[in-house]
Amino acid sequence: MRRYLALIAFVGMVFAGCAMYQTIIKSSFPYTSTLTVSATAQPGSEHSAINIANSFDQNFKRDGNNGDRITLVHVASAKLMSVEPTDYNIGNLSSVKIYLSKEDGSEEQLVARRDSIPQNSGNNMILDIDDSKFLDQLVRERNIRVRMVYKTRQSVNRDVNVHVVLGLTAYPKPGGKS
Repeated sequence: MRRYLALIAFVGMVFAGCAMYQTIIKSSFPYTSTLTVSATAQPGSEHSAINIANSFDQNFKRDGNNGDRITLVHVASAKLMSVEPTDYNIGNLSSVKIYLSKEDGSEEQLVARRDSIPQNSGNNMILDIDDSKFLDQLVRERNIRVRMVYKTRQSVNRDVNVHVVLGLTAYPKPGGKS
């Protein structure tokens, strides 16, 4: 029994270092962030909400981030949903743009947006992605900053928290270490 467990552990360790494994991890676990739509936001004006993105793959680090084993990283999906209150109508926002950058805000890139949001959108919405930019350098960062630029249709009487979920796609780096 111990031999089998040792063999499984050894195979798991070898597999964990491979570029394919990192590709699966980066592609399977989205970057998420909770952002606040401020109660003081004036309708029709652009406002920003900023937070750090979180991802399960932040736990897979060895001498930094194994992001050097993957390439051609880009956003494959983007979703916005209300979390507090859960029944907040995303249609109260008239437009949303999602940017990713380094923690200090440098090298910011537009990754998703939705213009002319329908008024009765409900509490979640799929955003239009911009997959023309590669995020290879960003996934090597310790922290990734998410900035949401939004316009409201009408004032709200309290702050609203919305959750952004960004699904990424990556490929193994040719000639990368395994």
